[in-house]
Amino acid sequence: MLKDIRAMAAERIVLSPEDQDAEHANTTWFGAPPHERMGMSADEVVTAFEDTAVALREQVAASGYQGTATFYVWHDLQAGQLRCSACTRKPSDLSFSVPYQVTDDLHAIVVEFLVDRAPGAIQWGALEPVPYPESEPEPAAMAVWAFDLTPLGR
Repeated sequence: MLKDIRAMAAERIVLSPEDQDAEHANTTWFGAPPHERMGMSADEVVTAFEDTAVALREQVAASGYQGTATFYVWHDLQAGQLRCSACTRKPSDLSFSVPYQVTDDLHAIVVEFLVDRAPGAIQWGALEPVPYPESEPEPAAMAVWAFDLTPLGR
């Protein structure tokens, strides 16, 4: 997984404010079975993402792109995956269909992913009846780490 994260820096990212669908090609997801996650430390995953973000910023600078660009990482709890993407939006305007909160704490997002032992699944014996609530509670905001890809000095 660490090699895959670092390999993203060598791939060409699409930055096109006029074509958000094209930008969705930048989205990458990482799923690792629990036994593989146990062998990874959060620090090495965070370092891989930070190194990749810096390399992507250099790629954006070399491309001559002049607008806003953001690289971001989140843990998709439903899919049990760690995901990342790059787009031409500000961190406060990312295209999520659920509430999210931008955080500086990438480490916490990675730890949440690494300890997710049953990604995308619930054990049959762990199912418990849930009373029907009178009103729907507000969903907790998903944590998203965002990195500005705008080249330094602009």
